[in-house]
Amino acid sequence: MSTLERLTSDLTTSMKARDTFRTGTLRQAIGAVRAAEKAGPMVVELTEEQVQEVLVREVKKRRESAEIYTGAGAADRAANETAEADLIEAYLPAAVSEEQLDTIVADAITATGASSMKDMGAVMKAATAAAAPLGRVDGKALSQRVRAALAG
Repeated sequence: MSTLERLTSDLTTSMKARDTFRTGTLRQAIGAVRAAEKAGPMVVELTEEQVQEVLVREVKKRRESAEIYTGAGAADRAANETAEADLIEAYLPAAVSEEQLDTIVADAITATGASSMKDMGAVMKAATAAAAPLGRVDGKALSQRVRAALAG
């Protein structure tokens, strides 16, 4: 069952259970996928990877909104955004752990023979390729780890 099919199925279940929070969040996620399908000059059906990319963007938006709300003193709104992000994140593959990231970065540096910040592009390319089959990788976190490893 594809991610979009799971979202749709769970939406139906949450509507029957009258779970307004879950229903609203799932509708927003499905709406974002449908909007991405219609974004180009022609309507296209997204691949599983593209659907997951849309969901990753939706999670990121909600996490950023929660941060902004927290800074503005709106804890209830921040909690709502965080809960929505957590719900959508459940439909994504597991994220690569920090220990796995460290190992991937060390292996990429060894494989590319990198010795300075000038080699960051090659290391990032190798690390990204190595991390892809393991699960979801936060590019920003990966970049920070590569930068720290090359600097130190």
